[in-house]
Amino acid sequence: MGIKNIQMVDTKTQYLKIKDEIDTAIQSVIDSTQFIHGPAVKCFESNVEKYLGAKHAIGCASGTDALQIAMMALDIKPGDEILTTPFTFVATTETIAILGAVPVYVDIDPKSYIMDVSKIEAKITSKTRAIMPVHLYGQPCDMDPIMDIAKKHKLYVIEDAAQAFGAQYNGKMICTIGDIGCISFYPSKNLGAFGDGGMITTNNDTLAEKIRMIISHGSKKKYYHETLGVNSRLDSIQAAILDVKLKYLDKYCQARLDAAMKYNEKFKGIFETPFIMPGVKHIFHQYSIRVKNRDKMMEFLKSQGIPSMIYYPVPLHMQEAYKYDYKPGDYPVSEEIAKDIISLPMHTELTDEQIDFIASKVIEFNSLQ
Repeated sequence: MGIKNIQMVDTKTQYLKIKDEIDTAIQSVIDSTQFIHGPAVKCFESNVEKYLGAKHAIGCASGTDALQIAMMALDIKPGDEILTTPFTFVATTETIAILGAVPVYVDIDPKSYIMDVSKIEAKITSKTRAIMPVHLYGQPCDMDPIMDIAKKHKLYVIEDAAQAFGAQYNGKMICTIGDIGCISFYPSKNLGAFGDGGMITTNNDTLAEKIRMIISHGSKKKYYHETLGVNSRLDSIQAAILDVKLKYLDKYCQARLDAAMKYNEKFKGIFETPFIMPGVKHIFHQYSIRVKNRDKMMEFLKSQGIPSMIYYPVPLHMQEAYKYDYKPGDYPVSEEIAKDIISLPMHTELTDEQIDFIASKVIEFNSLQ
C-alpha cells in the first residue's frame, strides 16, 4: 500500500491478514445453521468476559442498543435526568431521549475532550438517576471521582465505551468500573464486526439477568414475557468474526498507539498533540488535533489524497432534535473545540510512509496560514 491509497480506516487490509481464520469462522456458523443465540455467541461472550475480567458480557445488535438496554435495565423513566457530555456521537443523547429521560450535559475538559469531573456535581438534581461518561476517541474518563460522586449521590454509572474497548484506567479495564458498560462493534471500531454489533457488560447478576431478557423481547422462556423488551441480538456470524479478531485486539490497539506517537513526533512544537491522562491506556480510536482554518485544511488534504473527518462538528445541545432549553454558549468548551477539531487517518494498517506524508501535508498547510 502506498501513499496514494490512504484511508481513514483500512478494514480490508486488516481482514486480508486473517482472511483464512475469518472465512473459516463464518463458514462454521453457516454449516451449523445456528444463526441466532448459537454457540458462537456464547463463546464470544465468554471470551470477552475473560478478556475484561467482567462477570457478564451480553451481546446485542449495536452500541446504540447497548445504551438503551442499559438504561431500561436500570428502570430509567420519563423525566429522569442522565448526566452526560454534549461532545460525542448522537447515540448517547438519542437513547436517553427515546426513553423519555432528559440529557443533562456536563461540559468537557479542554485538554482531554472528555467529561470535566469538576463540573458534575453542580448538575445533579433530585431527578438525576445516572451518569453516562463517554470514553471519547479511545481515552478513558477520570472514573475514580465519577464513581465517588455517584456513590455519594446514589447514582448509577453507565460507561459509554463505544470508542474505548480495550482501554484501561488505573489498571482496570474500561467497561468493568461502572454499573454497566456499553460497547460498539461498528466496523471502524478497534474491534469491529462486518456489520453492526454491540455488547453490554456488568458484574451485577440481577442486572445481567434482566439485560438478557430485554434483548430478547423481555423473555427468558420463549413466548413468556416478563418485562418490556426489544429485539436486539448479536447474530452468530458477527460473533464468530469478532471472536477471531478479539485475539488480535491488543495488537490492534498497540498499532494505533504506535501510529499516534509517530504523529505526535511529527507535530511536536507545531500543534498541541492529543493529551493522554495519567494512569490510562489510551487506544486511539481517533487521532484528533485542533487546527487553524480547519475546513480549508480538509479541502487541501483531500486534494492530496488524504481523508479527514470531524468528530464532532456540532455539539449535541445545539442539534435541532436535542435542544431542549439549551442555547449556544451553554457549553463553551465543547462549542469551541467543535469549531477546529480534525481527525486524521488512524487505523492498524497505517505505514510510516503514509504517516510521514499525512503529517507533512498538515504541516505544509499550517505554515501557509
